[in-house]
Amino acid sequence: MIGVLVRRGADFAAAEDAVQDALLEAVRVWPEDPPRDAKGWLITVAWRKFLDATRAQTSRRRREEADALHEAVAPSPPSSFDDTLQLYFLCAHPSLTPATAVALTLRAVGGLTTRQIAEAYLVPEATMAQRISRAKRTVSGVRFDQPGDVGTVLRVLYLVFNEGYSGDVDLAAEAIRLTRLLFALAPEPEVAGLLALMLLHHARRPARVVGGRLVPLAAQDRSLWETRMIAEGVEILQAALARDRLGEFQAQAAIAALHADARTAEETDWGQIVEWYDELVGITGSPVARLNRAVAVGEVGGGRAGLLALRGVDASLPRYAAVVGYLREKEGDLVGALEAYGEAVRVAGNLLEREHLLREVARVGGRVRG
Repeated sequence: MIGVLVRRGADFAAAEDAVQDALLEAVRVWPEDPPRDAKGWLITVAWRKFLDATRAQTSRRRREEADALHEAVAPSPPSSFDDTLQLYFLCAHPSLTPATAVALTLRAVGGLTTRQIAEAYLVPEATMAQRISRAKRTVSGVRFDQPGDVGTVLRVLYLVFNEGYSGDVDLAAEAIRLTRLLFALAPEPEVAGLLALMLLHHARRPARVVGGRLVPLAAQDRSLWETRMIAEGVEILQAALARDRLGEFQAQAAIAALHADARTAEETDWGQIVEWYDELVGITGSPVARLNRAVAVGEVGGGRAGLLALRGVDASLPRYAAVVGYLREKEGDLVGALEAYGEAVRVAGNLLEREHLLREVARVGGRVRG
């Protein structure tokens, strides 16, 4: 509904106010006189509410008002897909910061309440309300006279997915739901790649944290992985790759699929994973991709090869010290590994990761003393 009003010319805040007024009117009227076409009724009433508010604030010419009212009384069939897709582009507008883009997407496209979003991000409701209000003001004058950037939308959805979950909203599951919707609206290879990537990662979630402890991929109980979700992700990915328009999310999904395909950690095809990381680095130049590639190179050629692959990678990356520790231990340099793991503990980004790294320090320290 918000998307329809925005497409017709309402700014975002005014459209949302009009939709809320229409929903209140539905609560009052529908118990006695339910409409045959609920969505059409709501859109018509919301548009009339918007026009009423506009007339009260401005002195538009009578003819313009009459034309707009005629469109509301006899609207053309709404293009729900187009409207929702435009709403995605609006929420991922480049003038918004990533945090506000995520919040606005969850509010406008996901339909979550401000309270739910605030709980998911562990911030006060008033703080989140201010963030969303600022986002609405920023995009209030945006018009869709040029095609939107689906890549920006995908990055916003990826940010939502990576937030994981907390409170009563599972943001990872919500990101998958929204990406499924986007895939129905815009079945492009990269949209498919992101959906496949989410499914393949989400399938491993039951084994990732066990008993409050973070379990690294190599140590996970693979019988806990959701095999049907993996199969769906692989099927979606294969169809996307067959279209021969490779992008970064397809390359990431291909790496995740190779991990998912291995029955044990020892059976992982690290050679193919290195090749896919080469593709990913070529597409994005991402320092994170280069960091992960170094781990894969270390699995193929040993710790020394992995450390050589780290040359030129930004040492300030969050997982850099942990990777150095892993590769040094693989090379046999236990003292160097212990030092690197200690640094990784110092810069750990969350409690679960820090506790895991502390256990690694204790384990390697025991080997050094032994």
